[in-house]
Amino acid sequence: MTDTRATARPADTAPPDGCELLVRDARLLVVDADTEIPGGWIALRDGRVAAYGRPGSEPTGAARTLVATGRLVTPGLINTHHHLYQNLTRSYAPAVNGTLFTWLTTLYPRWATLDEEAVHLATYVGIAELLMGGCTTSMDHHYVHPRPRLIDAQVRTAEDLGFRFHATRGSMTRSTEDGGLPPRSVTQTAEEVLADSERLVSAYHDPAPGALIRVALAPCSPFSVTTELMTATAELAERLDVRLHTHLAEDPDEDAYCLATYGCRPVEYFESVGWMTDRTWVAHCIHPDEAELAALAAAGVGVAHCPSSNMLIAGGTAAVREMRRLGMAVGIGCDGSASTDHASLWLETRSALLLGRYRGGPTAMTARDALDLATRGSARCLGRADELGHLRPGACGDLVVWDTPEVALAGALTDPVEAWLRCAPSRAWATVVGGRVLLADGEPQLPALEEKLREHTRAARRMQGLD
Repeated sequence: MTDTRATARPADTAPPDGCELLVRDARLLVVDADTEIPGGWIALRDGRVAAYGRPGSEPTGAARTLVATGRLVTPGLINTHHHLYQNLTRSYAPAVNGTLFTWLTTLYPRWATLDEEAVHLATYVGIAELLMGGCTTSMDHHYVHPRPRLIDAQVRTAEDLGFRFHATRGSMTRSTEDGGLPPRSVTQTAEEVLADSERLVSAYHDPAPGALIRVALAPCSPFSVTTELMTATAELAERLDVRLHTHLAEDPDEDAYCLATYGCRPVEYFESVGWMTDRTWVAHCIHPDEAELAALAAAGVGVAHCPSSNMLIAGGTAAVREMRRLGMAVGIGCDGSASTDHASLWLETRSALLLGRYRGGPTAMTARDALDLATRGSARCLGRADELGHLRPGACGDLVVWDTPEVALAGALTDPVEAWLRCAPSRAWATVVGGRVLLADGEPQLPALEEKLREHTRAARRMQGLD
C-alpha cells in the first residue's frame, strides 16, 4: 500500500538516542488524521511519544521492542461515557426490553446494594475489558451512592493498574418522593454531594500534563437531581477548575419530564442552571432541535456519542455529522455495561461508522472519521486534545497495536484503516498506556484477573438476587 493521504508534518522525526519502548514494522502507523506511515515505527520515552518515522530509520537501543508486522497501529481509543458498576448487572433479564425509564426503575433497587468491594471488582474487570478493546483512557460516570467512598475504590483500582482514568462524581438527589425517578435508597442530599465532590477533587484530581487521574463533577440527569444542585455544581466546577458532565436530551421521556417539571425543554433547562459552557460534555444528546444544537455548539459543549446503547434502548441516535459540521467536540462512549452490555471501544467505533452511514448515506462517515471520533474527538471532550488522541511527539504514550484474524483480512489489501472496522471483529494485540504495556498478545497483563473474575461473579449473583 502507498500512503496517499495529506501529510501536515514530516513523516520522520528525530530518532531518540534511546527509548523505553519501540513499536516497529507496522502495516500502517496512524499518527493522527493527517499522518499515516506504511511500515512505520514509533518510539516512547518517559511515558511520551519521542519520535516516529518510516521503515529503515528506526532507533537502536530500545529497552523493549514490539514487532507489529502486518498490524495496524493507532492512538489509544478514549471512552467518554461509561458506568463501570453496571457490569455487575449485565443483560439483567427483567430489565432488558424496556424503555430507558423502565430499565432504570427496574435496576435502581439492585444497584442500591453497591459497596466498595463491588465497585472495586466492577472497575477492575471493566478496565481489563476496556484494554482488550483498545481503550487507553476512560472516564466513568458513577452516580449511584448508597454508601460512601465508592469513587475512592475506583480511583485506587485504576491507579494500581496504571490505567488513565477520569473519575466523575455523579449524583442523584431527587428521589421518587421529591418527584424524581430514583428511589430514596440511591439518592443523597445536596450538601452530601457537594462536600464529597470537593473532597474528591482535592484528594485525587491531577491537573498536571500527563496525569493518570482526573476528576470531574457529574450530576446524573435533569430527572434525578434538583435545580439547586445543578446550579451549585456548575459553580463549584468553575471554582475548582474541573470539567462537568451529565446526561442530556437522551430520551423523549426526558422532554416530557422537563416540560412538566421545569416548564421548558432539556437544553433550555441546561442553560438556565449554568451548564452551557466549554468545560461541559454531555452524554447522548439525541433530541435537541436545530436551534438547540447550534446553541450547544456555540457554547463549546461536547458530546459523548454512545451508538450501541442508543440502539438497544431504541431512543434514537445523535446527529453526529451535523454536530461535527458545527465544530462540536464529539467523542465515543460505550455507556453502561448494563445497557450496552460490553465495553469494547472497537465495537462502539464500528457502530458509529455504521450509524453515521445509515443516517447520512454512504459518504457521511468513513472508518477514518470514526477513528477520529474515538481519538481526537474524545480527547477534546475530556479537555485533553493537546496530549491525547494522537501520536505526535510529546503526546502521552498511549497506543494500540490491533489484531484482526488473518482469515478475516484475506483480500483486504488496499486500506488497513477501512479493513480494521469493516472486516471481522478486531481486538487489541497490545495496549500501551503512558509507555507501559498493559495488554500483550491479546491478554491483559493483570495477574489477579482470574481471582477478580471469580469474586466479581459472586458479587454479581448477590446483587441480582441469585444467592
